[in-house]
Amino acid sequence: MATILIRGGRVLDPASDRDEKTDVLIEGGKIAEVGHVKVKADEVIDAGGKIVCPGLIDMHVHLREPGNDEAETIASGAAAAVAGGFTSVAAMPNTE
Repeated sequence: MATILIRGGRVLDPASDRDEKTDVLIEGGKIAEVGHVKVKADEVIDAGGKIVCPGLIDMHVHLREPGNDEAETIASGAAAAVAGGFTSVAAMPNTE
């Protein structure tokens, strides 16, 4: 099982009232441990100076489809959202 260690990021999780600089261990695609992890991982990501948090939700996006898909498509808008850390978007009915 592949392991990823995200080391030294500012971990923000409102659900667990967490706001601290610490590590996150991911095993098999799931969070296995949050804290000062001392195990060897297959991949280590230095998150110093970065924020580690649950996926964000953008409640106001304009995907311009159908009708103005030369400006943006659902696929290109979704890809941009994922690149920015968003796991969910709520599209407004705007094709202009």
